[in-house]
Amino acid sequence: MKTPNHVAILAFDGVQVLDVTGPAAVFAAANDAAGQPCYRIHILSAHGGLVTSNSGVALQTQALSSTAPAGIDTVLVAGGSADGLQALACDDKARDWTTQASARARRYGSVCSGALVLAAWGLVRGKRVATHWEATELLGRHADLQVDADALYVEDGRVWTSAGVTTGIDMCLALVARDLGDGVANAIARRLVLYARRPGYQSQFSPMLTAQARAESGFSSLLDWVREHLAEPLDVERLAERAGMSPRHFHRRFTEAFGATPARFVETLRLDAARQLLAAQVPLKEIAARTGYANPGQFSKAFVRRFGISPGLFRETQGASHTA
Repeated sequence: MKTPNHVAILAFDGVQVLDVTGPAAVFAAANDAAGQPCYRIHILSAHGGLVTSNSGVALQTQALSSTAPAGIDTVLVAGGSADGLQALACDDKARDWTTQASARARRYGSVCSGALVLAAWGLVRGKRVATHWEATELLGRHADLQVDADALYVEDGRVWTSAGVTTGIDMCLALVARDLGDGVANAIARRLVLYARRPGYQSQFSPMLTAQARAESGFSSLLDWVREHLAEPLDVERLAERAGMSPRHFHRRFTEAFGATPARFVETLRLDAARQLLAAQVPLKEIAARTGYANPGQFSKAFVRRFGISPGLFRETQGASHTA
């Protein structure tokens, strides 16, 4: 980049602090990783000065009037408390500035429940958008948009929206990768000590997280064990033995606890792991072996049955820009 791209993050009283600091940290780290000032970050609010986040941490902001909307490359509206979002949505100054900036910006969007403000301002009409899972029903009341209740983040034309809190980091890593390449984005992920760069298609709730939330104490250790042994045979008999139950009793208890049979649950974990391996460009033969399928053909059939596309097509459309 010959000159820095200006990134504006809109904050307000009641803002979720990580919705601001997470994206800001990514863009700041990009400057360090690239060895040049690629981004200039503006933390803005309607009137400037200190705004108090919903966790009590105060953030120093610049007034919207201090920054010309025509010069902004990327505009992001943070999420936060219901009262804070409502006040922001009713702020004419914030609406007018953001509308002008978004009309000229290369891209704009939101982090977490900030999508509710964009919707109230009519800036995501006809778009597919993501938001925090707790806000999906409320956002869905806007008939002029499509809510993706599952994705970590969504790109629809110039509009980028993310789900809850830390997913703003994932989305901004994708923005940096688009600008500066995967090498810089991966360097940032390492600097921020992230476990992995998560692609947008990944669910807000991984199968393991969902299962752990539902698990009875008797199944908690079993879930961890299954995740570490996906390459091995995992039939009901083996799982029941591990849980210290008869196969019939185990099958009934497990299905009641998770709303899925043991076989369905194991397949879900295997295919979720396979998606990550596909995005990382791991060969199909190795993916099949590491996820418990006898051969690539068997794996491909299971993948198509679950997701409706072949592993090859999935890799083609998702893998190139999401390597970890």
